[in-house]
Amino acid sequence: MSQAYDPRHTAVLLVDPYNDFLSEGGKIWPRVQPVAEQVGLLDHLRSVIASAREASMRVTIVPHRRWEPGDYETWDHPNPTQRAVMDRHSFARGTWGGEFHPDFQPQPGDIVAREHWAQSGFANTDLDFQLKQHGISHVVLIGLLANTCIESTGRFAMELGYHVTLVRDATAAFLPEMMHAAHELNGPTFAHAITTTDKLTAAFAGAHA
Repeated sequence: MSQAYDPRHTAVLLVDPYNDFLSEGGKIWPRVQPVAEQVGLLDHLRSVIASAREASMRVTIVPHRRWEPGDYETWDHPNPTQRAVMDRHSFARGTWGGEFHPDFQPQPGDIVAREHWAQSGFANTDLDFQLKQHGISHVVLIGLLANTCIESTGRFAMELGYHVTLVRDATAAFLPEMMHAAHELNGPTFAHAITTTDKLTAAFAGAHA
């Protein structure tokens, strides 16, 4: 498995690492918390990122649009998630909830993609361009949510020709059924590998060695 992750051509895509999602007191944390704690989300995110950095792999932050006053209000057809953001002001720009979790701050050399408006980190952003400019062919998706932004970004990556890896316990969703759908039903239709943090970090260490 380590052969699949050449550090020169592999990037870890950390999707939506906002306080609202990942921190106690975050607006969406209560909905994510049961599954996140069941899978050990935060520790596994830390482990994947640390392992990637140790192997000199490219860490890429893939952030959702930070809500600002007026967002979506004049749109013809915002989707249900966007309507919810409009109501609860998730990831509001200039607020604590719209800041990245303290453990997942960008470091020198990281890529921070343009913010995505919907669910795909590639749609209407510079993510594909940035990855190609850095010679990336393999992407490993971690972060939130498994059945929305992770899935949509992974599908789009596959369509663009990337090798896609999903990590079962470095993501979360609102319900166990959503995790099941993401990894057992939908993931196998587009992902080239679906693994766990332990297996992935072992592969990264092997690639580094």
